[in-house]
Amino acid sequence: MTNKMRRFTFIHVFLLFLTACFVAAQVPMPPQDSGIPATPKASPAGGDPFYGQGRPTSEEMVPAMFIFGDSLIDNGNNNNLPSFAKANYYPYGIDFDGGPTGRFSNGYTMVDEIADLLGLPLIPAHSEATGEAVMHGLNYASAAAGILDVTGRNFVGRIPFNQQITNFESTLDQITDNLGADAVSQSIAKCVFFVGMGSNDYLNNYMMPNYNTRNQYTSTQYADLLVTQFTRQLTSLYNLGARKFVLSGVGSLGCIPSVLAQVPNGRCSDDVDKLVVPFNDNVRSMVNNLNGNLPGAKFIHIDIYHMFKDILNNPRLYGFSVADRGCCGIGRNRGQITCLPFQTPCPNRDQYVFWDAFHPTAKVNIIMARRAFDGDASVVYPMNIKQLASL
Repeated sequence: MTNKMRRFTFIHVFLLFLTACFVAAQVPMPPQDSGIPATPKASPAGGDPFYGQGRPTSEEMVPAMFIFGDSLIDNGNNNNLPSFAKANYYPYGIDFDGGPTGRFSNGYTMVDEIADLLGLPLIPAHSEATGEAVMHGLNYASAAAGILDVTGRNFVGRIPFNQQITNFESTLDQITDNLGADAVSQSIAKCVFFVGMGSNDYLNNYMMPNYNTRNQYTSTQYADLLVTQFTRQLTSLYNLGARKFVLSGVGSLGCIPSVLAQVPNGRCSDDVDKLVVPFNDNVRSMVNNLNGNLPGAKFIHIDIYHMFKDILNNPRLYGFSVADRGCCGIGRNRGQITCLPFQTPCPNRDQYVFWDAFHPTAKVNIIMARRAFDGDASVVYPMNIKQLASL
């Protein structure tokens, strides 16, 4: 990455700071219809302690889903943090029935659609869940979070993966106190654990000018460092009883509007994409190793990078007409400053691949979720989510 791009990234973080200061009070706006699924489902039911009360168990493929990750799947855990990484203001959530909830999207995130496909209600944020909502699973994801604790410090408040695991352990202790260890351990083994980490370890660590990481590690060494830590963290979840893991890889960061706005020709940056390829390759190898070394565990890997590249290279095949700029944002490619409070977004959101400077639209999230759910080994390895759930 050039010095100019690094300076630009640092300035962008400062502008996000100003944006966060502006959002002292968020006033939700009514959602507008764009044809995207928006209504959360009713609570499920069943004899398993994680099902809660409400619907027949035949509709549900797993008892619950627990989610760990960053802003791509955060649904409100940063709302009450002293953080500059927030999305609980309009026009975020413009196509979501609940309005601006903290999702960095105009509507659904990828895990929202996966919850639907699994027959579960939308999984609540850990910071906001109460009562029986915990029985369906929790979302611990936090915008700006990374595999490394130091990642995302420019945004101040965030919940790194290590802390997300600690939060899950606390949840597990509470559930065990109420339901008993035997019932909980049997149910946990049937639950899906969705983990989407790594993007911020590049965007908000390795690529940032105020981090020394790039001077300490080559891209290969850094990928090794990340996956070594990632392996320890996933093993910790395994030791807490998790058995069914869905790991989401890092997408094509070189094609996001924030990066496109910084390169002279406005094309995807191969240099940025080359940074994340070693990490994705290592994660795929890690999946094989963990499947072979952790008895009873089944890890699967969603190849987000190639899936997203296919959408970018063939947008019209997926129903998109705009793939090189955000629907909501300011400046070149609408990626120089991300979506501001009460900014008017594009009206034809289903035609856009990108919602803001960093995140895809709900339509893209839904497409990728559905491919991961029942796709072949070219997009999800060694089996899809539907097959994992049925084990």
